Amino acid sequence: MEKALRIKARIKRKKPDFVRQESWRYDRLKENWRRPRGIDNKMRRKIKGWPPTVNVGYRSPKAARGLHPSGYEEVLVHNVEELKNVNPKTQAVRIAHTVGKRKRAQILMQARKRKITVLNLGEVKEEAEKEKEEMPEEKAEKTEEKEEKPKTRRKKTEKSSEGGK
Repeated sequence: MEKALRIKARIKRKKPDFVRQESWRYDRLKENWRRPRGIDNKMRRKIKGWPPTVNVGYRSPKAARGLHPSGYEEVLVHNVEELKNVNPKTQAVRIAHTVGKRKRAQILMQARKRKITVLNLGEVKEEAEKEKEEMPEEKAEKTEEKEEKPKTRRKKTEKSSEGGK
């Protein structure tokens, strides 16, 4: 397995970025790969000087295909019950982006208890740091500042009928 992951990483380093034909020429074409199909198409005919096309030779080893670079198989989790089906030795968890803060914390607690690897833990750490920065005391001070400032309204000025044209 480890050997297959090393081979996959080596192949990925050498693999070019496959781009759609003439996406560099026209703004209306995105770089997303589309197979060239025209009878006179230079990319399809693999003419020298044109970008490479997708080939089976760039494929990664079967054992490493679909795995995270850490070697774990990724499992997308939306709630705590889905953690029951995860094998901690071969699978790692990625918490779905639609999961809220409260349920995300519950999933993390259960994952720690079952010793399951969480792949997108960095996002959770960032959120926790933001919360620490804004302590409840600071929030209270901010609300007091808002209350102290009186709201002022602009006076509506009447436009003179004598418009200087």
